[in-house]
Amino acid sequence: MLDINFIRQNVEIVKQSIKDRLINLDIDKLLSADDKRREIIIRLEEKRAFKNNSSKTKPTSEEIEELKNLGLEIKKLETELEFVEIEYSRLIKQVPNLIHPDAPRGGEEEFKVLQTIGKIPEFDFDVKNHSELMENLNIVDFERGAKIAGSKFYFLKNDAVLLERALISYGLEVLQNYGFDLMITPDLAKDEILEGAGFNPRGDEDQIYKIEKEDLNLIGTAEIPLAGYHSNEIVNLSNGPIKYAGLSHCFRKEAGAYGRTSKGLYRVHQFNKLEMFVFCKPEDSEKVHLELLEIEQKICNGLDFPYRIIDTASGDLGSPAYRKYDLEAYMNMVGENGGYGEITSASNCTDYQARRLNIKYKKEDGSTEFVHTLNGTAIVTSRFPIAIIENFQQEDGSILIPKVLQKYLGKEKIERK
Repeated sequence: MLDINFIRQNVEIVKQSIKDRLINLDIDKLLSADDKRREIIIRLEEKRAFKNNSSKTKPTSEEIEELKNLGLEIKKLETELEFVEIEYSRLIKQVPNLIHPDAPRGGEEEFKVLQTIGKIPEFDFDVKNHSELMENLNIVDFERGAKIAGSKFYFLKNDAVLLERALISYGLEVLQNYGFDLMITPDLAKDEILEGAGFNPRGDEDQIYKIEKEDLNLIGTAEIPLAGYHSNEIVNLSNGPIKYAGLSHCFRKEAGAYGRTSKGLYRVHQFNKLEMFVFCKPEDSEKVHLELLEIEQKICNGLDFPYRIIDTASGDLGSPAYRKYDLEAYMNMVGENGGYGEITSASNCTDYQARRLNIKYKKEDGSTEFVHTLNGTAIVTSRFPIAIIENFQQEDGSILIPKVLQKYLGKEKIERK
């Protein structure tokens, strides 16, 4: 959430940011609601002050009647303010974060490729996609997953279970070496935490499963509970940033048609993910953002599949993100954007989430300021296996296992038993 005073002092900058995100939002309507809110607050304070001063002396019968009418006026204004506050709150929560000046502007396809790492494999046999490979190896069952829970649900089996466990163990080991505190988060979050983290339902873009008749939602990422972990707190950053690694189940509607990426594991309704989340001082957030990207690269470099780093375009940024880097792995048959598909993202959300969740830190002079929050994917167990299975497939249908995973998996190759 942006500060209303900042919005008032930088109206054109905020309007341009909204335009660059390719969304429609009437800032003038928000400012009008704020004007009305302020006007009512001033009138209320004046009437309350007058009533308080009048109560210090014994009133006459005529003054009693006036005070009674004054009380009714105050109550009416309080009711009016309550409705205006609801509208004001609704509007200001829709305002997205600003955008880093160096982030590319434009729609989803206007991203900038910053670096390409690794060599795309060349096969001398007909390659298969991960779905076919996994089914032939008897390590996934999409058909029975759909029978139990509907399309885009699945059963992992045999060595795919071991591969997922190996990926998580590998990711946890890397993050421990970088000083992250490890957590397993709740799979549910209250409405206020979801909203505070900036995951506002937006019509067809809503990816959240709501629990009927409950103030609870299934989380789409551990970012949500980790963002809310210190809500309404003053955290201690005197020893540097607070870094959490959250392991959780993730649930997403993934509504809409995505062509070839709707098949297999690329877009599914449930998966596991290891997420990085950092609370830091404002002056440290750009440095921390690059550190998260460095960690994601270290993980992917260890797995030895080809990938690229992109600077996400403004029109493809979520509301909280000031800037976002994605790592896209090369996937032979499934990836988006010409063979590459997103496997990780790292976002700097500045103080956007902290304002909504009321998370501050104490400065050296004793004053408090909102922290900056950042998040990044370490491991996602739906898409990482795609990159491994499709890039390391062999002619006989077996899959070579990256060396860093072999000690966790206990084997060098996945082959049909």
